[in-house]
Amino acid sequence: MGSAQSAPSDGGSPVMVTIEPRSGSKLEGKAYLAATDSGVKVTVDVANAPPGPHAAHIHQTADCSDKEAKSAGDHFNPMMHEHGLPPSEMRHLGDLGNLEVNNEGKGHLEITIAGANLKRGDKMSFLERAVVIHEKVDNGGQPAGNAGKRIGCGEIK
Repeated sequence: MGSAQSAPSDGGSPVMVTIEPRSGSKLEGKAYLAATDSGVKVTVDVANAPPGPHAAHIHQTADCSDKEAKSAGDHFNPMMHEHGLPPSEMRHLGDLGNLEVNNEGKGHLEITIAGANLKRGDKMSFLERAVVIHEKVDNGGQPAGNAGKRIGCGEIK
């Protein structure tokens, strides 16, 4: 379930992730991750999502098997920071901000996360994590942004 389709990453190979619906949603999408000189560029495109802002995060574990994506664990936070919103440096490494979905159910987010990488076995790597889209806006609140259910999940392999 929720698989990544790409060649194994050596820190420079882009990764494509299929985002599948969770928590009864119809959301579907793709995430693309690419290593850059300044971190990892994350691009997320979704369709069939409810209009409005939706939190987007990288979660701890590449496991979207649970119907509510709880198997993906908490936000990816290797530096043990409090939750926050970009562009603040004091936030979870996996805090991507919010994805705006239009009235046709399509949304797009593009952000580069400084300090992240795509190197196997590295504590700052997004590999072996999950991309999660939530039902509500991330309001920056503690401990995880008050973003509600996980309505989309994709495993980053």
